[in-house]
Amino acid sequence: MQFKGTVFRYGRDIDTDVIIPARYLNTSDPAELAKHCLEDLDTTFTSRVKPGDIIVADENFGCGSSREHAPVAIKAAGVSCVVAKSFARIFYRNSINMGLPILECPEAVDAISEGDVVSIDADTGTITDETTGAEFHAQPFPPFIQEIINNGGLVERTKRVLSEKKGE
Repeated sequence: MQFKGTVFRYGRDIDTDVIIPARYLNTSDPAELAKHCLEDLDTTFTSRVKPGDIIVADENFGCGSSREHAPVAIKAAGVSCVVAKSFARIFYRNSINMGLPILECPEAVDAISEGDVVSIDADTGTITDETTGAEFHAQPFPPFIQEIINNGGLVERTKRVLSEKKGE
């Protein structure tokens, strides 16, 4: 999995209520959720984000409520990957289940700035700040997690596996 995009930089403890405010949880439509992604934190995010862009954040990204809406909103907004110093455990798993790649790399977070262009090789865990030339290494996902993300999430992977078994 290869990603390249412009960085949106955020601080610590970005909770799911900020990622997608509770007032929008009456829908599970990804396109509708994307329209409101991070609007209480960064009112310009949805107007500036482009497909492939990357979020870089400090500790405890995705803390708070255990809602799948948060990674869905981020992914549907066009973000290709989130890099943080750490993630809340439930957000981490929800992201994988929804097919949103996330990497923990404190060194990269400390060095990467808002607006930098970053490329990521999620298969090897290599994060390169194209703006500065600095390179960092995160723990890559094991193959079974890569398979879930490559299939667009756990549900889509399960559908594919069941379809293949029907064909046997």
